[in-house]
Amino acid sequence: MEFLTETLGKRVHDPFVEESRCIMIRGPIIVGSGPSGLATAACLKSRDIPSLILERSNCIASLWQLKTYDRLRLHLPKHFCELPLMPFPSSYPNYPTKQQFVQYLESYAEHFGLKPVFNQTVEDAKFDRRCGLWRVRTTGGKDETTEYVSRWLVVATGENAEEVMPEIDGMADFGGPILHTSSYKSGEMFREKKVLVVGCGNSGMEVSLDLCNFNAHPSLVVRDSVHVLPQEMLGISTFGISTSLLKWFPVQVVDRFLLRMSRMVLGDTDQLGLVRPKLGPLERKIKCGKTPVLDVGTLAKIRSGHIKVYPDLKRVMKHSVEFVDGRVDNFDAIILATGYKSNVPMWLKGVNMFCEKDGFPRKPFPNGWKGDSGLYAVGFTKLGLLGAAIDAKKIAEDIAVQRDLLPLAPSQHC
Repeated sequence: MEFLTETLGKRVHDPFVEESRCIMIRGPIIVGSGPSGLATAACLKSRDIPSLILERSNCIASLWQLKTYDRLRLHLPKHFCELPLMPFPSSYPNYPTKQQFVQYLESYAEHFGLKPVFNQTVEDAKFDRRCGLWRVRTTGGKDETTEYVSRWLVVATGENAEEVMPEIDGMADFGGPILHTSSYKSGEMFREKKVLVVGCGNSGMEVSLDLCNFNAHPSLVVRDSVHVLPQEMLGISTFGISTSLLKWFPVQVVDRFLLRMSRMVLGDTDQLGLVRPKLGPLERKIKCGKTPVLDVGTLAKIRSGHIKVYPDLKRVMKHSVEFVDGRVDNFDAIILATGYKSNVPMWLKGVNMFCEKDGFPRKPFPNGWKGDSGLYAVGFTKLGLLGAAIDAKKIAEDIAVQRDLLPLAPSQHC
C-alpha cells in the first residue's frame, strides 16, 4: 500500500500531468448505473462489499428515462425482468410500463442504498500492472478530472450505450426532421404527417404503431429478413414457452414449433413484406444475436394498410426517398430505428476481453462475464435483463471469494 500511495501521489502531483483528484476505492468500480450496474452493486451489497457506481448521465437507467418512447412496456413478463433480491410489486401488470419499470429501479436503488456518482464520464480505464490495480479516469462538472483506483472493474455500460446512425446517401438534402428513436417520445408532433421509419426491430415496429395511434401516416423500411412472433401464445408468453421447451428439446425443434404457432396466430408474414430468415428465431438469436420481434399490434395495422412496408433505402432526396426497388415516395420526417451499440472500445484500453469490432465480450454467454485481473462484464449477454441478473450474481460471488482471501483495504485519497 505504501508503494501504491507513493506511485499515485507522484502521478497526481507531476507538473506535466493535468491536475486531478485520485481516489482509492475499497470495493469494485462499476461503470454504468443501468439495471445491470444496479443489480451488480446490490448483489455485492448483500455480501457486505461496497462499490462505486460511475454514471455519465444525471440519473440512474438513463437509457430508460431519457431515450425511450412514452408507450414503451417491457416486452417480456415481469418475472423474467426482475433484478436479483427484489421482485416487482404484485400490483404491477404482467408487462410493466416504462414509468413503472423506472419506479421499480428507483425503489431498488433506494432499498439497497445505491448512490451512483452522476455526471462522471469515463474517459479511459487501464490496468496498472505495477501495482495490480485498475485506474479509471473520469471528467465531471467544470471538466474536473478524477482518477479512481480499485482492485476490480465491472463494465456495466451494456449493449445500448450509443445510438447507431446509418450513413444514407442524400440525408443532408432531406429538408425535414431526421431523428433517432432515442429522441422520439410519441407521435403527437407527427399528426397527419407522412413518416418513414427505418428499421423493423421491436422499436421500429412499435414506433410505427404509435404513429398510427396519433393519426400519422407511417411507412416501415424492412432492410433485412426478420422473425415476427406473437407476444403470447394460448395466453402464455412466447418467451416463457420457449424457455420451458428448451429444457427438453433441441433449439431447432422449438423453432419449428414457434414458427408453426406463429403462422397460425399471425398468418404468413412474407406476404406483408416481412420475409423470415432461413435460421429459426431462437437459433438466429443464439448464433447472430438477432432478437425476434414480438408483435404488439403492428401487423394488424400493416394488413389494414395503415402502415406501408418498403424495402431498403437507395437514397434520400428533398422531402422524398427512393427505395432499392425503384419506388419513390414523399415524406415529412424520417425516424431511424437503427438500434444501439456498445461503447466499451472507446474507453477500456489494453484488454483482450472485449472485441474491438462490436464492444462485446469475446466469449459468449454464459462465459463472458469474467476477464483477467479483476475485470468483469455485466449486461452483454444478449438475453436482456434476465441475462444481466444471472451475471450480476456470478460477479458478486466471485469478488466475495477474493475478498475473503484478501480483506478489503479502506477507501482513501491517493
